[in-house]
This record gives sequence, C-alpha cells and structure tokens, in this order.
Amino acid sequence: MNTFDYIIVGAGSAGCVLANKLGADGRKTILILEAGPMDYDPMIHVPAGVYRTWHEPKLNWNYHTEPEPELHDRSVFMPRGKVVGGSSSINSMVYMRGHPLDYDRWANEHGLTRWSYEHCLPYFKAGETSDRGADEWRGDSGPLGVSKGSFDNPLYNAFIAAGEQAGQGRSDDLNGFNPEGVARLDATRKNGRRCSAAVAHLRPALKRGNVTLLVRAMVKRVLFTGNRAYGIAFDHKGSERIVHAGTQVILAGGAINSPQLLMLSGIGPADHLNDRGIRPLIDLPGVGRNLQDHASIILQYECLKSFPIHKVDVPWRKAAAGLQWVFTRSGMAASNIWEAGGLIRGNPNVPYPNLQYHFGPVGFEYDEGTIKLLQAFAIHVDQLRPRSRGSISLKSGNPYDKPALHFDYLAEPGDLDELVEGVHKTRELVAQQAFDDLRGVELVPGPQVASDADIRDWVRSAATTDFHPCGTCRMGHGPDSVVDDQMRVQGVEGLSVVDASVIPQIMSANLNAPTQMIAARAADYIAGAPQLAPLAAKFAFQQ
Repeated sequence: MNTFDYIIVGAGSAGCVLANKLGADGRKTILILEAGPMDYDPMIHVPAGVYRTWHEPKLNWNYHTEPEPELHDRSVFMPRGKVVGGSSSINSMVYMRGHPLDYDRWANEHGLTRWSYEHCLPYFKAGETSDRGADEWRGDSGPLGVSKGSFDNPLYNAFIAAGEQAGQGRSDDLNGFNPEGVARLDATRKNGRRCSAAVAHLRPALKRGNVTLLVRAMVKRVLFTGNRAYGIAFDHKGSERIVHAGTQVILAGGAINSPQLLMLSGIGPADHLNDRGIRPLIDLPGVGRNLQDHASIILQYECLKSFPIHKVDVPWRKAAAGLQWVFTRSGMAASNIWEAGGLIRGNPNVPYPNLQYHFGPVGFEYDEGTIKLLQAFAIHVDQLRPRSRGSISLKSGNPYDKPALHFDYLAEPGDLDELVEGVHKTRELVAQQAFDDLRGVELVPGPQVASDADIRDWVRSAATTDFHPCGTCRMGHGPDSVVDDQMRVQGVEGLSVVDASVIPQIMSANLNAPTQMIAARAADYIAGAPQLAPLAAKFAFQQ
C-alpha cells in the first residue's frame, strides 16, 4: 500500500493518541511512521528502569544544545524518545496536567478561547483511568492508566509533612481540586508497569487492522502539490519511499523534530531556508521560534537512616527487586522513584505556583556514564513559567543532520531569580522538624553555597533540562503562529502539527499528559467530530 487516509509522522505521545482516535471507527486507513525501533526493550516497561531507558542511545535522539551563554557556555544533554511511544517510553512517568490557570491564560492572553481549562478538562478525564476513581476532575474509563504514588518509604512522608510545616501547602491531588502544595504524585503506571502512549493507545489501534506502523522509517520531507500536502518521503531499509495521504499529513514528531521537518519541507523563515539551500514554499517565521523548557536544578542531602532503596544497586539486591517485579509487579522496581513532589510559590507576588518539586528518596551521582546510588535524598526544582525563549534552526538541508538547539536558558534575569528562590524554598522545607531524624549534610550544592551570589553562580553551573521542550510551532492567530487553534499549518492545506510544539506558553507541570490531551482534541478537529462539552469544575483557588 502507498496511499492512506492519514499519515502520522512520529509514534510518540501525540502520534499514538492520534492513531487510536482517528482509526477508532475502523473505516479510515492510517500509516504511522516512527524513526526508532519497537518498544521491546524490557527496561522500558519496568518503572524503575527509567535511568537506563533515557540513557540508552538506541532509544534516543541524543540531542545536545548549542553552548548556553547563561549556563557558563555549557551544552545541555537533551534526550528525546526515538522509539515507539516516543518520550513517554523513556520519561519518569510523572502525570501532571498543568495548572488550570495556564490554559485560561492561553484563552485570555493568546486569543485561544476554545483552549481554556474548562474545554480541556473533559479530554483529560476521558483520556485516563485513575486509580483514585472518577470524580469532578478525574476519569476512570480512559485508555491511559494513571496511579498515585504508593511506594512505602518514610522519606516521602517526611517530605510532605515538611512542606506543610514550612507553610508551602499540601494537596491530596495536584490534578484535582487543589493544584498547589506538596503531594504524592501520579504516574503513567498501570499494574506495576509503565503505561506509555504506545501501551495505552497504539497497541489497541493496531489490533483493529486499519492502522499500519512502520518503524525505523526516517522521514525526510513533506511533499506538496502547490500548497497542498499530499504525502511523505522517507528512508526505510536503505531506500527512499513515498507514501500518499488522501486526507491529511500530521506531524507529531515533537518540539524538535516537527519544526525541523517543516523547514526541510520549505515551511519556515524564508531567509533561513534560503541560507540552507532550501526553496521556501511558505514564509512562516514562527517555525522553530518560541522554544521553551523548564530549567531544573537538583539539591541532594545525606540521609541519616539507610533504607533498602539506597542499596538496590548491589547486584543481588537488584536481582531480587527484578524478580519481585517479574512475578508480582510490585516492590522497588514498580516505582518510578519520583513519587512525591509539589507546586509551590517562590514568592508571595506570583498569582499561582511558579516552582515545582520532584522528590526522590535516594541520592545519586554519575560516574563515566553509570549511576551510583547514595544514602541520600534528592529534590528537583523546576522554574515553571520561564520568560526566556529560544529557537531551533537547521544546520543544513540534510535531514540526517541534527538541528541547532538554542534554548537560551536564564536569558531573562527573572528566570535566574526564581531558581535562586527555589534553592531557598527547598532549604526551608528540608530544615523542618519532619526531617530532623533523617537530614544529614547538604551534599549538593553544599552549605558553602550560601549567599545569593554563590547560589546564582551554582545555578548557572548546574541548571539543566527537565525534558519539557515545547512551543516551536505555536498555536495562535498572530504572525508568529504556525498552526491555528485546530492544529492546521497556516498557508497550506492538508497538513497539521500535533505535539508539544504547538503549546503557545509552557504550562506549570510535566508535558506528557497535556500533549496527550492536545492530541485527543486535535483528533476530533481533524476528523470533524464535535468537541466534548466543557466542564466547569471547582478549584481551591476559586474559593
């Protein structure tokens, strides 16, 4: 076959959702092209195998940023899933939707009136089966398995108690009524296994028979007749192939690959394309711009008490944890480690939380590509709404050349200020009574990093990605927008972009859940189906 109703480029979080929903009635033929392999690596499906998966070069695009000026000219490693399931097969599985006010800002500040939270909530609910059960905010009959952190470790309890003692708040469900405070987090985990987008959405779609998946297919360009997309050229098994789309081509490669492919196909800033020897089809200056991410730092503390997780890298203990998981889908291997966290305010002037915690009950250090566990605990701190914006550009017209990634982390001074506040807030939390019997010395950055000047310099030397690039094909109505509010690429027909690249302004949380929600809504728009009715749920900040 060389003609399909829909061709989807990328079998990641968005592509798997699209294939499942667009092919639900069995009448449409769908081809989904993935550059990476099938998700057969067993460590993908073991929640605690997350470190192995995102460091596995065979499952990863292995991007690096260009030297970042405000990070002491460091290049930042930027892993992206190159495997069926995309980054949902290699991420830390944290399920966070983002604060409702993020989406309301899209509606109020970007003119995306149909993307307020009340329009998105029904898709979040319809997409999940939460072990919390159905209520005003949560769903219990969707394809994505979502479970609350349940791994028993006293450090999680101390973290949550300390957050309350520090006045940083507590929530029973950050995706529910109160999206602020510290909490046990949700994960895309079901029956002790990772529930990737491939597991939740693509495998059911493939069983219907009208969805075809082709792996190790390197897409090179979108093909056009005039200004209409009619197909895809890609390399597979050593030769170039061309397939035709009867209805639509959908790019779902993510915030790096989708703008790269648009530019390789002649859609993007005309001057830049000409400089790379590519004939512009549509001068669309927003392609590759508006790049955003959550800059992240990690503080670590010695733990005065030893727990089994601190010793799990001893070979026989690791084997025992693996066997327990194989036979019971339980124990340490069933944990994604980052089972607690929080959304907090770094200062009283922000309208809603601007910092995020991810808490792990074990410390770690890297040694020549391997990870060594420490008797310690670790706290990730993310700056949630960065002002800095970066860009993606082509190094050449060769699709096999990786693009140049300029995130411009901390280019806006306020971004650095907020991460400094994050260090103070973390230290404030760990200093609480709840940690008195557990807290040892601060290992990273260490007590010698005391003044704000010291902290600023340390942040520049240590800040890295929390793996949430987005925004490079932004949704909107202005001249810098790339797609409209139904994901249609401006200036051409038969072409959509559906993935994290369309996010106009990064939301205050991890991006996997929002990306799947966006894809579910986009599938209804593309198929001409009615959108789910809005839901006006109540939230604590409205009281």
